[in-house]
Amino acid sequence: MTNTLTVAARAENARKVYGHGDTQVVALDDVSVDFTAGEFTAIMGPSGSGKSTLMHCVAGLDSLTGGRVLIGETDLTTLDDKHLTLLRREKVGFIFQAFNLVPTLTALENITLPLSLAGKKPDPAWLDTVIDTVGLANRLTHRPSELSGGQQQRVAVARALTSRPQIIFADEPTGNLDSRAGSEILSFMRRAVRELGQTIVMVTHDPVSASYASRVIFLNDGGIVDELLDPTPELVLDRMKKFGE
Repeated sequence: MTNTLTVAARAENARKVYGHGDTQVVALDDVSVDFTAGEFTAIMGPSGSGKSTLMHCVAGLDSLTGGRVLIGETDLTTLDDKHLTLLRREKVGFIFQAFNLVPTLTALENITLPLSLAGKKPDPAWLDTVIDTVGLANRLTHRPSELSGGQQQRVAVARALTSRPQIIFADEPTGNLDSRAGSEILSFMRRAVRELGQTIVMVTHDPVSASYASRVIFLNDGGIVDELLDPTPELVLDRMKKFGE
């Protein structure tokens, strides 16, 4: 069976430099990578390897010094701030370590907030599917203060999924959770990829978290140095030892 792979996002010869002269730091050094639609990719590497910088640049949260980034067919380097904001709102979802929920809104209101801000209404069938996937049906009227950390992060995952973004970027999404809640969230994210066709790119330092992805790319000193398909925690840990982490 032939499967035409669609690229949800890509970096081409991406370069990111901070500072000048003696204080110059090259965070990304000529990085080229594709993120395939419908795939769960983890980005790993030691502190300072460039993994968060890569994600932020591909997500349009930071700009490149050189090279280019595309989400779908759109070259982010050609967009002004207004169009970049629109693209992030319409094509990109975000899940952060801090849940970033609005404390005065219910779980359901938090989930639908990005669509509300865009003046759109959620697709009821899709919203039901997302809520069912993350197991929140009986918590929709609760405010964040009435939810556990794991439940709050489920709300954040549902919020990212509800607008059906082309790609979701997750930055250490289980960093504030205990291992049980963390594994629940990662399972939900994997289900979203397998059952809902979502594309997710996740930055993590944790080999167990990375093992939920179908592909892991490793960065070191601003460049991609390795890739692993069908990872296990043991395989990931073994690769990480090469980079001194």
